[in-house]
Amino acid sequence: MIQLPEEFDMKVNLDYLQRNKNECMYQIENETITRVIAFDEIRTLVQIRVNDKHQMIVHFIEGKPSDTTKVVRYIRDWFNLDIDLTPFYKMAQTDPLLNIPVQKFYGLRLIGIPDLFEALCWGVLGQQINLGFAYTLKKQFVEKFGDSIEWNGKNYWIFPSFKRIAQLTPNDLADIKMTVKKSEYIIGIAQLMSGGHLSKATLMEAGSFKEVEKSLIKIRGIGPWTANYVLMRCLHFPTAFPIDDVGLINAIKTLLNMDRKPSKDEILTLSIPWKNWESYATFYLWRVLY
Repeated sequence: MIQLPEEFDMKVNLDYLQRNKNECMYQIENETITRVIAFDEIRTLVQIRVNDKHQMIVHFIEGKPSDTTKVVRYIRDWFNLDIDLTPFYKMAQTDPLLNIPVQKFYGLRLIGIPDLFEALCWGVLGQQINLGFAYTLKKQFVEKFGDSIEWNGKNYWIFPSFKRIAQLTPNDLADIKMTVKKSEYIIGIAQLMSGGHLSKATLMEAGSFKEVEKSLIKIRGIGPWTANYVLMRCLHFPTAFPIDDVGLINAIKTLLNMDRKPSKDEILTLSIPWKNWESYATFYLWRVLY
C-alpha cells in the first residue's frame, strides 16, 4: 500500500497511460494496471489500483520477491510520487500558457521511465517521427527481443535487457522498421551499459544537471532533445527542458492561437516563470495535444 499525495488523480494518470493502443509494457482494465516489474533476473507481475482512501494498492500476482522495497520504489518513481506539486500548481494557475492544462489535467504526475536503457531506447526510437509510429516501433522491438510472463491468457512484456541487445548487430534489428542508424545507436548504448561504462547511478554521480546532460550528449545518437527527454522521464531533473520538441512547439502554438510556430527566443521568454519546473511545464503542455 502506498499513501498518495493529495495532488494525485488516478483517472487522469490512467488516461495518459492509455493514450496509445500499441503500448505494450502494461495493460489497463477496470482502472487496474497489470505489468511486470523486473530487476535483473527477478520478474514480478503486479496489479496496481487506487482505493477510496486515496491509497495505491499493489497486488503481487507472480514472482513476489522476499523484499518488496524495490518494487514499491519503482512504482513511486514511475508515478513521480515523491515530489510536492504545490509550488508548480501555484505558479501555473497564473501562467497564461499553463493555467488551462493544469485545470484540465490536475493530479497528473510526470510519468517516468525508471529503467535507463528503456528510457534511452524510447528517446532514440522517438527521434524525428510521430508518436504513433514510435509506439509501433517500441512494440516490435519489445515483442522481438523481450521476455514475457503469461497470465490469464495474456502476455505481459519485459523490456529487452541491454545485455541481450549488446550482442546483436544492426542486421538483427532489420525486421523492425527503424533506420539503420537508430539500430546502431541502440546497440551502442546497450554495449556501453553492458561494459559498465553507463548506468543510472554513474549519471547521477556526475552531480549537476549540466554535467549529466553533457555525459548523455557524448553518447553516439544522443543529442540535446534525447538527453533532456531522459533527464526528464528517467532521472527526474525538474529543470530538464527539451525546448526544440515539436510537441511542445505545437502545444504553445495551439494555446496561443498563433498562425506560425513560436521561435526559440519566444519560448525562452514564455518559460521564464517556469524556472525549476520546466520538465512539468513541458509534460503538461505535451498533454494538451498527446
